[in-house]
Amino acid sequence: MSNHPEAPVRPVEAYEPPYYVAVFTTVRTQDQSGYSETNARMEELVKDVPGYLGMDHAQTPGGLAITVGYFRDAEALTAWRSDIEHRAAQKRGRAEWYQSYTLHVAKVERSHGFTRA
Repeated sequence: MSNHPEAPVRPVEAYEPPYYVAVFTTVRTQDQSGYSETNARMEELVKDVPGYLGMDHAQTPGGLAITVGYFRDAEALTAWRSDIEHRAAQKRGRAEWYQSYTLHVAKVERSHGFTRA
């Protein structure tokens, strides 16, 4: 979602399964008026959802962006999907900011991580 150059670069930790992921892949339009502000608001808002675990972001030089949201259970993911402000941002995204997008939701059954010492 947003660019945080001062934040350390590291993936969301591996949690004990099961948990859920929402993989949101986008290509944006040229006009991004208001996107940054709305994106920042969504990043703050999702943190208040009970069961929200974190978010990873990546973007290619060609403009393909991927956001992966991690949620403890299906209820947490449903709460985020149903949030009124989030629904309004989704609607605006389809109308103004996204050329195309896909959303994949999956239940994580296996998870592990590695960090170099």
